[in-house]
Amino acid sequence: MPNDPLPTFRASVVQFEAVPDRPDLNLETIRRLAGEAANDGAQLVAFPEMCLIGYWHLRNHTAEQLHALAEPVDGAHLGVVRGLAGTLGVGIGVGYLELGGDGLLYNSYSVCLPDGTVHTHRKIHAFEHDAISSGPGFTVFDTPWGARIGILICWDNNLVENVRATALLGATVLVAPHQTGGTNSQSPRGMKPIPAHLWENRFADPAAIEEAFRGPHGRGWLLRWLPARAHDNGLFVLFSNGVGRDDDEIRTGNSMIIDPYGAIIAETWAAGEAIVTADLDLGLIPLSTGRRWIRGRRPELYGILSQRHGGELGARAARFSPEPVDLRT
Repeated sequence: MPNDPLPTFRASVVQFEAVPDRPDLNLETIRRLAGEAANDGAQLVAFPEMCLIGYWHLRNHTAEQLHALAEPVDGAHLGVVRGLAGTLGVGIGVGYLELGGDGLLYNSYSVCLPDGTVHTHRKIHAFEHDAISSGPGFTVFDTPWGARIGILICWDNNLVENVRATALLGATVLVAPHQTGGTNSQSPRGMKPIPAHLWENRFADPAAIEEAFRGPHGRGWLLRWLPARAHDNGLFVLFSNGVGRDDDEIRTGNSMIIDPYGAIIAETWAAGEAIVTADLDLGLIPLSTGRRWIRGRRPELYGILSQRHGGELGARAARFSPEPVDLRT
């Protein structure tokens, strides 16, 4: 019936410090934390980007080393996650390095549903290594919980067009796995590296590292843009993030769940692994501000969004370019 209430379902986002190049150890952590979330009633558990093998150190590997770490969607490690999802009766999302059937490498994220179905997104704006290709498009799919889920990985979420396109494809919940925070920025108000000594001293002085994680280079930076993605598109955002040492950077965690009005309904700034869980009331979506704004769109004016303007560099070059940006060129 059209007037039937939309359901509520329970979701968790998880942060942890991945062990570089050790999917066996990271799977142990995923198994443990997914079990804890399931015991708390979670129906969907979202882990961070590249959580099976670690992230930022991959830029130092050779292409041959990356190929040795990669696996196809039907590979052994993802098979463990798929089996775990069936055993626990929950959906589980994990990030990994995919070896595609085309022989190319992708920064990928798969959500394994309890019935054995696997939905995989390839990062649209991959910049980590010349040997890692960018994905071809958007990923949106239905679930048993009444939510239609979209996936965008890390930098995918920074480009506003991607989230809007995902919403226009019908997504009501955006799974947004990241490895971010504590990185360097060329902007005078951008992120700065979190000093390594704060992380190493986190047990003796937890207040210092948590203050840094809550500050302008962790949570403060996220709040400049992440809630707007939820608000402007009228969808829930499940932000899972790495935490701790990631090669020469310190990830800030700050995993959070944001509602369709841009309000944070659950979060953490713990300096360590954590599970953040909330009940998602899908009934908030139809009357949300973002959904009403979408209904007021004038697509005939937006052709400029699909045109190249000469300044596009591709994800890797744009991410690392020191050049100032002038959109008039």
